[in-house]
Amino acid sequence: MKLTMSGIKERGAWEKAGIELPGYDVEAVSEKARKEPVWVHFGIGNIFRVFIGGIADGLLEKGILDRGITCVETFDYDVVDKIYEPYDNLGLNVILHGDGTREYKVLGALAEAVKAQYSDSVQWNRLKEIFISPSLQLVSFTITEKGYALQKADGTWFPFVQADIQNGPDKATGAMAVLVAMLYERYKAGKYPLAFVSMDNCSQNGERLRQSVLTMTEEWKKAGFVDDGFVSYVSDEKIVAFPWTMIDKITPRPSERIAADLENLGVENMQPVITEKKTYIAPFVNAEKPQYLVIEDTFPNGRPALEKGFGVYLTDRNTVNLSERMKVTVCLNPVHSATGPLGVVLGYDLFANMLNTNADMMKMARMVAYDEGLPVVPNPGILSPQAFVDELFQDRFPNEYLGDTNLRLAVDVSQMVGIRFGETIKAYVEKYGDASRLTAIPLGIAGWLRYMLAVDDEGKRYELAPDPMNDELQEQLKDIVVGYPETLKDQLKPILSNERLFFTDLYEDGVGEKIENMFREMIAGPGAVKATIHKYVQ
Repeated sequence: MKLTMSGIKERGAWEKAGIELPGYDVEAVSEKARKEPVWVHFGIGNIFRVFIGGIADGLLEKGILDRGITCVETFDYDVVDKIYEPYDNLGLNVILHGDGTREYKVLGALAEAVKAQYSDSVQWNRLKEIFISPSLQLVSFTITEKGYALQKADGTWFPFVQADIQNGPDKATGAMAVLVAMLYERYKAGKYPLAFVSMDNCSQNGERLRQSVLTMTEEWKKAGFVDDGFVSYVSDEKIVAFPWTMIDKITPRPSERIAADLENLGVENMQPVITEKKTYIAPFVNAEKPQYLVIEDTFPNGRPALEKGFGVYLTDRNTVNLSERMKVTVCLNPVHSATGPLGVVLGYDLFANMLNTNADMMKMARMVAYDEGLPVVPNPGILSPQAFVDELFQDRFPNEYLGDTNLRLAVDVSQMVGIRFGETIKAYVEKYGDASRLTAIPLGIAGWLRYMLAVDDEGKRYELAPDPMNDELQEQLKDIVVGYPETLKDQLKPILSNERLFFTDLYEDGVGEKIENMFREMIAGPGAVKATIHKYVQ
C-alpha cells in the first residue's frame, strides 16, 4: 500500500489494515483550493498536519468545507521535497490513546505545498498568485515562537532580518518578510482584506505576529520599498486582522516504532527522515486525541465554519486571552518547561515515564500546576482550569504511548520562559507583593539553567536540544563546573534580571536569589540534582 493518490484507490487493502481513507474527493477539493484558495498555512510540519489539517479534514468529511488548505513552507524546504511531494500531499494521522489503542486516518486536506523561496521563480510566482486571490480568507501559522522574532536578546536585528530589511520584498527570506512581501502583492492587486491567524504556543500570539508584520512594514517604508498607503492598509485591523488564539495538542516527534508498525500493516516507506535543518518528520504524524483551539472571531474577508471542527471554539479576544493564559502560563506548558529539561539531566528519555516512575518529579509537576498556577489563573468560562489540569494529570501526561521526550520539551525554552513562568511570577507580585512563596517554578528555572551546562546528574555529557540562545547562554555559564559550587559567582544575574527573557526582573520579584541557591545546590556533584528536587518538593 502506497500513500499516494493512486495508492489509496486500492481501498480494500487500507480498510483491511484498519486505516480510514478520506470520504471526500481529494483531487476535487485540492483542485478547488488551487483555483480559489481560501485558507493558507505557514509552517507545515507535524502539529499542522495532525491538528490544523485534521480539523480541515473533519470539515471536509462533513461537507462543511469544500476545498483543502494551501501549505507554505518558509524555513525547511526538505519538508516539501521529502514529505509532501513523494506522497502527493497526503498525510497519515495516528491518534494514540492511553490504553494503547490507535486510530489511523489518511489526510486529504492538504491541497498544495509551496516553497516560499524567491530564488525559485515558479514557486515564488505561485505564492503571489495565491495571495492576490480575492477568495483568500485566512493565513494561519505554526512556525513556533522564534518564527516571529526579529531581534536578538540585546535588541539588535538577527542577521537574516537585517538582510531582509536591506534587500526588500523581492528577496525576502524570513517568514515575516515573506509574509509582508505577499501582503504587499495583495495590497497592489486590490487591497483585499485578510486575517492572519497565529496558532503558535505564545502569549497574545496575534499581537506578536502583528507587531512583527508592522515592524517589517515600517522598515521597508523607511527604505523606500513600500508606500504610505501600504502602511495604512497593514495597520487597519478592520482590513488586515490578527486574531488571537490558544492551541493545545501534545504532538511528539514521529515514532520509529509506529513507522515499523505501519509498514507491518502494509503501508510502504513510512520511516521518519531528519532534514538538513534537523526537522524530524515522517509521512505520518502521531499525537494524542484531546485538542483545543480557541480563536478570536475576527475575519474581515469571511471564514470557513471553523467552530464546527473538533475541539474548536470561536469567541472574543478576552476569552482567548484567558484561555491562552490558563494553558500557556499555568496548566500545561509551564509543567513541560519546568520538568522537561530536568528530566534530561536526570537521564529520563520519556516525559510520561519520568512522571509515572519518579514521585518527586510528579510532585514537582503537580506543584507547578495545582499549587502555584491555579491560584492565580482567571477562569476563561468556556474551559474550566481545574478540569483542564485534571485531564492533564489523569489522562494526558501519563500516556506513555505518546512517546513524548524530555529533550523535545527542552527545545527553544529560552524563547518561552517569559511566557511560561514570568506571567505567574508577575501575578504573585501583584497579589502578594513579591513571588517569594513560589518553590516549584523557581526550581524549574534553576533546573533549566542546570540543563544548559550539558552535563547530567551522573557527570555525563549530552547534546542540548536546539535553542537560538544555546551559544549565548553557554558562554555566560562556561566557568561553572559541576562538582565545584564555588565556581558559581554572579553568572546567573544577567540572565535572571533580563527582562527580554522573563518580561520581569526576577531579583526585584524576590525569586532571583532563591533560583541561584537552588542552582548552587544542583551543581554540588553527582546526584545533586535529584537531591535538590527531593528537598524542595517535600
